Amino acid sequence: MNIGVAREIKAHEYRVAATPHCVTAYVKAGNVVRVESGAGLGAGYSDESYRRAGAVVTEDKEELFARSDMIAKVKEPLPEEYGLFREGQILFTYLHLASDKSLTEALRKRGVRAIAYETIQVPDGSLPCLIPMSEIAGRLAVQEGAKYLEKAFGGRGILLGGIPGVPRGRVVIVGGGVVGINAAKIAVGIGAQVTILDVLPKRLGYLDDIFGASIQTLFSNEANIYQSLVDCDVAIGAVLIPGASAPKLIRREYLRDMRKGSVIVDVAVDQGGCCETTHPTTHDEPIYIVDDVVHYCVANMPGVVALTATLGLTNQTLPYGLQIAGLGVEEAVRTVPDIRKGVNLWDGKIVCRAVAESLGLEYSEPTV
Repeated sequence: MNIGVAREIKAHEYRVAATPHCVTAYVKAGNVVRVESGAGLGAGYSDESYRRAGAVVTEDKEELFARSDMIAKVKEPLPEEYGLFREGQILFTYLHLASDKSLTEALRKRGVRAIAYETIQVPDGSLPCLIPMSEIAGRLAVQEGAKYLEKAFGGRGILLGGIPGVPRGRVVIVGGGVVGINAAKIAVGIGAQVTILDVLPKRLGYLDDIFGASIQTLFSNEANIYQSLVDCDVAIGAVLIPGASAPKLIRREYLRDMRKGSVIVDVAVDQGGCCETTHPTTHDEPIYIVDDVVHYCVANMPGVVALTATLGLTNQTLPYGLQIAGLGVEEAVRTVPDIRKGVNLWDGKIVCRAVAESLGLEYSEPTV
């Protein structure tokens, strides 16, 4: 198969979809890999390192797309890239289509076969290609929340860990999944008071077992969410429904009762956010303020820790990429259940039910 590794053009997106090690693995398996010049620089990989690994490095993005059966990316295509895709071409990347109708329609009209990292799912229900980025985003969420609590950014002027004789800051985490547990690790580690809310009693029991008295667990309902928010300094939105839009659990009216200068970090922003006042921001302008509450809603948080994120991502995506290339996409989708779950679009049809329902568009049963 001809595989193209595109350079990311999203603002401050420094990750790359394949390392030189990945290229070596693809080439050894009999594939041809083209890498857009500069694709790996943000993660520390030079064009020459890709050449040594066996890739063809090209400066022509149009040529890369035209000569590739599969395009490997990290983030979703931007409008200036829509026209580069052709019918039947494979797109292997994070897509988060449930919050982006225009992208969904554009790729559907081009007849792209889109396999989304975030919906590849193994039998136990976990999402292997999403987990490493969720781990990173959860850990970064506390760092960013602590930063934007500083007075210079409009925050309360609170040090989350406190000092002797002074109250510690309060962190509330809505969602006890991968993002939530990683956020809790960092928040507990710096000495904050931590509360985690989740709807699954089994998950709450697990969190209580591993963190013990260092956290407070609460069942996630309207009353507990509201009370936790009005008492907190940093709220972290860590809610995920695979493939679907995030539920709006942090309501606009709650903000009026929150502490002036408190911070919301909505990690669910890629799926539309779990806060009603969320809209995507960039690393250039990461925050905005609504009702005196600072909002941090960067849609590609892991992009700024590009080397860690690239290595974590490609550890998971490479085996699937090799299966798609080795078997052919039709056979891979037919015979590898994990990959089948990852298919969002196929020859002009939406074949992921969660995406279709979130966007109010027609769902089609996969026919592969």
